[in-house]
Amino acid sequence: MKVDIETPAPELAAGLISRACADVDPEVPFGLYLHVPFCATRCGYCDFNTYTAGELGSSSSPESWQEAVAAELESAARLLQPARKVSTIFVGGGTPSLLGAAGLTRLLDAVRAEFDLADDAEVTTESNPESTSPEFFADLHEAGYTRISLGMQSAAQHVLRVLDRVHTPGRAVAAAREAREAGFEHVNLDLIYGTPGETDADLHASLDAVLSAGVDHVSAYALIVEDGTALARRIRRGEMPAPDDDVLADRYQILDDRLSADGFGWYEVSNWARDEAAACRHNLAYWHSHDWWGIGPGAHSHVNGVRWWNVKHPARYAKTLAEGALPAASAEELGAEDRHVEAVMLTTRCRTGLPMGILDDAERANAEKLCADGLLERAETAYVLTDAGRLLADGVIRRVLWG
Repeated sequence: MKVDIETPAPELAAGLISRACADVDPEVPFGLYLHVPFCATRCGYCDFNTYTAGELGSSSSPESWQEAVAAELESAARLLQPARKVSTIFVGGGTPSLLGAAGLTRLLDAVRAEFDLADDAEVTTESNPESTSPEFFADLHEAGYTRISLGMQSAAQHVLRVLDRVHTPGRAVAAAREAREAGFEHVNLDLIYGTPGETDADLHASLDAVLSAGVDHVSAYALIVEDGTALARRIRRGEMPAPDDDVLADRYQILDDRLSADGFGWYEVSNWARDEAAACRHNLAYWHSHDWWGIGPGAHSHVNGVRWWNVKHPARYAKTLAEGALPAASAEELGAEDRHVEAVMLTTRCRTGLPMGILDDAERANAEKLCADGLLERAETAYVLTDAGRLLADGVIRRVLWG
């Protein structure tokens, strides 16, 4: 069942959401994602729901957004029955660090005003290295954040320039060290590989920098050229080549070899951690279809088999909540087949593997053929991607499901 919402009636989805929240399983881990839609500049490759001050004008501000976030948190806590303890919080964006430590502390205080946090709750915020400092990290640690994720992308200046990133090479590593010195045990650096003009040497230099930073987690994503972005327009005009699939595969192999040699292990196709404790529990909740509520403009949620996503513009988001309505733009209830397909798609990407028990006879036969082809291997109760299989993960998933 899917309900698409046209302006100005978010209440059409409210019934579906309310029914999903009225009888949740308290044993299913529950997380909160809080979307900060503000950026100082727009990166040329990014199609996230973010806005610069010039794009927003006077229609929205961090203050009006924070008030709306508090209102949505109150709605979530009221609707979810029985009450849920929060296992993980992830503040993403956008550029959350633009709020400063004081703004991020207020955000966490707003969560605590409505929800109880688990004793071992993981609390992550993304940060742009240029809007951080030793004092910023010290204040966040004091406020109760437990994990920092820093956008590094590359150590090569010319690669950052193509991506329209505003931080300088070296600042991400310095910020990671500052976070560690402030007491953060868990620090992540994000990389993007396959940018036009990037060389193998550039990637090795980026990895040299990452491995010198003392972090316990690395995320690395192949550059995807999204329609409507400045980068897509430049490639369409012939100003630079599109990413090459063979090059992307070679770069992934470089990443995995270097990180593995330094003691990292992959736990999801694009994520490596020093040990189990370093893995991002919030993202694992997505991959294992747990419950989470996305707070903020454009944020996505999943509770009890119902998925919804909020209106995108911060001004409309705030206005809807001020009127006492949920800011949902669209909602859908996942049927048994939808849930099955998603379970195969998501668990296959993880090191724990695709559980054999969820497959029907035809799918298990498909998985056995993939084992024979060297793309999956049998673990005790799951099929796990091989090194070759990780390079072709999307194709492996399609073959499991549809042969």
